[in-house]
Amino acid sequence: MPDSPASPGPASSVTPRFAILVAGGSGTRMGAGRPKQFLELLGEPVLLHTLRRFTEASLRVQECVVVLPPDQFDSWQQLCAQHHVAIAHTVVAGGHSRWASVRNGLAHLKSHTAGTVAVHDGVRPLVTISVIEATYAAAEAYGAAVAAVAPKDSVRSVSQQGSFALDRSRLRLVQTPQCFELQLLQRAYQLPELTTFTDDASVVEDLHPIQLVAGDYRNLKITTPEDLVLAEALLQAPSH
Repeated sequence: MPDSPASPGPASSVTPRFAILVAGGSGTRMGAGRPKQFLELLGEPVLLHTLRRFTEASLRVQECVVVLPPDQFDSWQQLCAQHHVAIAHTVVAGGHSRWASVRNGLAHLKSHTAGTVAVHDGVRPLVTISVIEATYAAAEAYGAAVAAVAPKDSVRSVSQQGSFALDRSRLRLVQTPQCFELQLLQRAYQLPELTTFTDDASVVEDLHPIQLVAGDYRNLKITTPEDLVLAEALLQAPSH
C-alpha cells in the first residue's frame, strides 16, 4: 500500500475543483447540547474552521457544499451571522446516512460535467492545506485519492476463535479528504447503498483503484470531549 507522491498531472492547474463538507453529527458522544460541528473551537464553530480550510484561495475550490440535517439550517445561519461569515458556500440537506448525504451533495453539483471533488468530514477542522492540495493533485493524476496514515499501534484481528496479529506495515488508517474525478464519484453514487460502504473510497473502489496520499496524525475527527481539547491545543501550537 504505497503512499502516493501526489505529483499533479499536467491538467491540474485548470481542472475545476469542488468540495463537499459532510456535517451530520448529533453530538451524542460529546455529551453536548448541540451538534459537534457547532461546538466552539477557540471561539468559533468547528465547522467554520473546516470551511475556512477548503476555501483557502491557493486551493482554487470553485464551489463548496456544506451538507447538514435540515433541522440544523437555522442554527448554522445564526452562527454565520454571529461570526460574520462571508465565505461563499451552499448548504444542502443531508440524508438518512452519510452515503445519502454525500449523494445529496453531489446532486447539487450535477450541472458540472468535469472536475475533481473532495469529500471531507465537517468535524475534521485541523486538516492542513498541504494535505488537501496533495489529495486533490493525486486525484487529478490518478482519478481517486484518499488521505491516510500508518497505524502507530500493533493491530489484531478478532474472530470467534480468538485474535491474531496483522502486519501493520500493510495497513493504513483512512482519513478525509477523499478526492475523486467528479464523474467517477457521480457514477459510483448511482449504485445502490450497501452496508459495506464506510466511506467514499469504499463506494468507488469497485469501479476504480484508490491511490493513497500521506495524511496527517493531527487531522483528527472531533468525536469526544477529549478530541476537542486536543484540537484546541494543536491549533494553538506554533507549527500548525
